[in-house]
Amino acid sequence: MPLSEHEQRQLEQIEQALSADHPRLARTMRAKDPKVHYRRKVLHAAIAFLAGIGLVAAGLLLKYHWIAAIGVLAMVVSCVWAVSSYRRMASSVARERRRRQDRRGPDRRWPKPPPSNGLMERIEERWRRRQEGNNR
Repeated sequence: MPLSEHEQRQLEQIEQALSADHPRLARTMRAKDPKVHYRRKVLHAAIAFLAGIGLVAAGLLLKYHWIAAIGVLAMVVSCVWAVSSYRRMASSVARERRRRQDRRGPDRRWPKPPPSNGLMERIEERWRRRQEGNNR
């Protein structure tokens, strides 16, 4: 159900007030694309991985192997976190493309090339031509 003009004006005023008071929150809320959120998670996982590398180096330099073990654990956990976030991001992008394709119908921008003959069909055609040439 579409909003009335009065409701649209009120909504715009609320959005302007929010972006004036909290611009970072407004940008985050405007991002409807889940790709943005998953990308942020991948970035956080990369930072955690770097922190794990730092912990490993510090643990080895200070001869506290338990710190190095915590660093390795942080690296493993951050890798799992990054991979799962990346997969979710990729699947949401694929889902969105399928939805757009379903709404739009067949892709009209790029015409499909005519079906090409397979390799075996071309070889058989050449063989037939050779045989016909030898019989004449």
